[in-house]
Amino acid sequence: MQPAVFEPCPFPDHALLDSGEGEKLERFGEVVLVRPDPQALWRRRLEARAWKRADLVFVRESDRGGRWQAPAKGRAPDGWPLGFDGARFWARPTPFKHVGVFPEQAPNWRWMLEKLEAAGENARVLNLFGYTGVASLLARGAGAEVTHVDASRLALTWARENAELSGLGEAGFHWVLEDALAFARRAARRGTRYTGILLDPPHYGRGPKGQKWQLETGLVPLLEACRELLEERAFLVLSSYAVGYTALSFWNLLAQLEGGGVRGSAVEAGELVLREEGADGRMLPCGFCARWSRGL
Repeated sequence: MQPAVFEPCPFPDHALLDSGEGEKLERFGEVVLVRPDPQALWRRRLEARAWKRADLVFVRESDRGGRWQAPAKGRAPDGWPLGFDGARFWARPTPFKHVGVFPEQAPNWRWMLEKLEAAGENARVLNLFGYTGVASLLARGAGAEVTHVDASRLALTWARENAELSGLGEAGFHWVLEDALAFARRAARRGTRYTGILLDPPHYGRGPKGQKWQLETGLVPLLEACRELLEERAFLVLSSYAVGYTALSFWNLLAQLEGGGVRGSAVEAGELVLREEGADGRMLPCGFCARWSRGL
């Protein structure tokens, strides 16, 4: 197995304009942002004036977060709408440098849609650590029934607002405020099955009842629970931004979904990246990902 780079797909409402010296310059819709990015070790391509024209600049104040400055306009916007493949969702500046959408995930969204098309009618998708739910919107738009799980009430509210913005309403969604591992184990005991499972766990977190999540100790039990939830023809996507792991680590994890081998299934793993605008198309690494599918 050779780890791959998952090539970005067209995303008109996003562009990586430049990166380097520990930061990245991006456009989300019509809003240009400067955010920290420790992977951007190299020199910037664009002149300083291009960076100074940014609408919003994130200033880190501690390990736990920071604040946004709006040099050109004086006040950071509360939010603005974006779109991808028919889904509509709100971008909002948060104290954690994120804006509610991760464009490097777009290749996974397209892959998911291909698998759902192959699965046909009555597909069901489980989105664990679902956050603001762009993948959930796309899955529902493709006709799947979607269970969206997150431990943050704020994230669930944001995801439901995105569903409303997309014109999808409430039908076909199950919004669940729950610890991911607790939900997966309970669903397995009930015999629930899904066509697709999406996993994008943080390195560390807390459930709504104070449950502790640690990637090193929680990921294997979670995948073991998810294995019991998969239909005969199914797919699973695992991605993470945790530092210290590689694509090969994720490939090995998903290879165990069928008891230590890849019998009857396919596994691919690699890096999620963003490609800069410009002639050389320099790539910025954004995280690791592995995909598993069987019968689709």
